[in-house]
Amino acid sequence: MPFAGENTPGSVHIGTSGWSYAHWAGVFYPGDIKPAKYLEYYTTRFSCVELNSSFYHLPSESTVKGWLNRTPASFIFCPKFSRYVTHELHLMNADEATERFFEVFRELKPKLGPVLIQLPPSLKYDEPLVSTFLGILKEKYSSFRFAVEIRNKSFLSDKFFNLLNSYNMAFVIADSGNRYPYSEVVTAGFIYIRFHGRENLYASDYNDDILREYAEKIKKWNHEGKEVWVFFNNDFHGYAVKNALSLMKMLNS
Repeated sequence: MPFAGENTPGSVHIGTSGWSYAHWAGVFYPGDIKPAKYLEYYTTRFSCVELNSSFYHLPSESTVKGWLNRTPASFIFCPKFSRYVTHELHLMNADEATERFFEVFRELKPKLGPVLIQLPPSLKYDEPLVSTFLGILKEKYSSFRFAVEIRNKSFLSDKFFNLLNSYNMAFVIADSGNRYPYSEVVTAGFIYIRFHGRENLYASDYNDDILREYAEKIKKWNHEGKEVWVFFNNDFHGYAVKNALSLMKMLNS
């Protein structure tokens, strides 16, 4: 039976990078909503969320079960892969830590979209290293999908793009005001976009002109049969929810 996050050609999923932000109280969350119920409220406005917290520490099994039970059947989580593997181990000798990550999220599998892998700025493109690591993911965790976000420009090469294409892993389109490498190359059957903010990282509002440009690109990718995932990571001042809702409205108009 298909799971909620399975590839659906022509569909669009829009959300934010996390939901548990105290500074969204009164901006997005009504004042009478307690933080313990933020997720439930979030699901009334969005159909998916990027789990930024899993990058920093693995959630407990009880927390994952809570997410499973507290959200609608169609709600989708996109977990961010462990920084311990990417930023500390630098993809080496990571079998045990990788297995632990996926064991934690297996129960949430019916509600999982692509797993986001963010590589550190210090990691330069090393084809044997990257190919081996991604190959292990493809072989051992083939029922999961992956999107890879780079932070070092040495990855902007046909060799890397071809590698992603061969594994059907998406190259993350990261809008950050040129702070991070940018390309709109398509390497998988789905598109994964992250908005980090242009003027101020994580703290910039996107104006309607920029959002309309992306809305047209998303419509084009949809027309080509691509599923599109979009997450706003500019959480300061509630810009993420504001921009996500604006983009949703543009795509539905």
